[in-house]
Amino acid sequence: MAMPDASALHTQHTPDKLRALGIMALNGMFDEMDGVSVLRQAATDLLAGDLAIVSSFGADSAVLLHMVAQVDPSLPVFFLETGKHFSETLAYVETLKKTLGLINVTALVPDPKDLARFDARGDLWETDPDSCCHIRKTEPLDVVLDGFGGWVTGRKRYQTKERGVLPHFELTSDDRIKVNPLAYFSDADVNAYKIKHGLPEHPLFARGYKSIGCAPCTTIVAEGEDPRAGRWRGLNKKECGIHFDFNGAIAKPMPVAELTLYKDGAFIADPFHHAWAEGDDPAAVRYTHIPLPVFLANREAVLANPHPLGLLVSPGDKVEDVEQDLARFASVAVLFPAFTDGRGYSSARLLSERFAYKGELRAVGDVLADQIPLMRRCGINAFVVKHEPTRKALENGSLATVNIFYQPVGTTEVPVGTRPFLRRALETA
Repeated sequence: MAMPDASALHTQHTPDKLRALGIMALNGMFDEMDGVSVLRQAATDLLAGDLAIVSSFGADSAVLLHMVAQVDPSLPVFFLETGKHFSETLAYVETLKKTLGLINVTALVPDPKDLARFDARGDLWETDPDSCCHIRKTEPLDVVLDGFGGWVTGRKRYQTKERGVLPHFELTSDDRIKVNPLAYFSDADVNAYKIKHGLPEHPLFARGYKSIGCAPCTTIVAEGEDPRAGRWRGLNKKECGIHFDFNGAIAKPMPVAELTLYKDGAFIADPFHHAWAEGDDPAAVRYTHIPLPVFLANREAVLANPHPLGLLVSPGDKVEDVEQDLARFASVAVLFPAFTDGRGYSSARLLSERFAYKGELRAVGDVLADQIPLMRRCGINAFVVKHEPTRKALENGSLATVNIFYQPVGTTEVPVGTRPFLRRALETA
């Protein structure tokens, strides 16, 4: 989708006059259903040359964009191209541009550096959808909106409880005016408008998608359900974050200092952020290390669970009991509850050497700097580190080197005090 670069579209605005505007009086000037007049007032008088349109090109977007085309088809329209949209949405962007004659549509994309740092595998939406939205939507939009005195949204009162008091005009905490021409439109009003003006539907609307965002976080809405019930289904999340103002409810990407998983030479975001808790459903949890005894008691349910899962091995657990099912787990966490308890080393060696487990093998618990070289020798390739000196040692590459050991690993190492010819030959191991 070829669109102009957003970086040079607008200069820094001067918001000094905005707080002086009588927003409350302004909201009483227009009929509730006269969205076109609201938009025209904002675009030609209140914020002439200083107004941006933000559109998701979702199920209802044609209504607002049709109004934009009536007022001024050259108004800047910004589409948040998150990289996670349905292909049908990208096609719909082109359809509406052509049908409505919109000539200034720009795709905003996430910063590649942010993606590489926080979502290198592209699956952050599964474990931390708030941060995913922040990286892919909020951050790119903030950069562009910094150059405008106001912006237009397609939000409506009926959509969520939080939007139930939405006015036509809002004054945000950063001295910008947010304009909501469709604030008082109901679902029926939106559909009637589309029919009256012969607007093309989003290709997914007829298939049951009543509110359409990124593909991984959008599901079909059943008859009688709230139109936005298909967004982030099953999660305590109702907004992507671009509309949060005073409440600050959106999670920022996790600072490096808060990352605790060390893997492949760096501290990275940990997808297995949910610790198993009593009452969790083994058939439905995701990105959770399930304790080995719990797995054995619920084996069929866990094996049928479609989500990524891990296994938690504690001291005393019999790893051999799960040998045949190890491939089911994307990660195995070996618990080291205390420095003096070394049973985790034996469990790690069983997993990596005898059972040839090839997934992520991580150490959790009391993970300290002088243990990590020994853990690595036993096949552990990831470490959850909460001890600050250990963290600094990993970051600085200053871990101790262990050259003398009493317990050999594999068939090539010789423990101190043992003559080489007494070791098993490689071919007979």
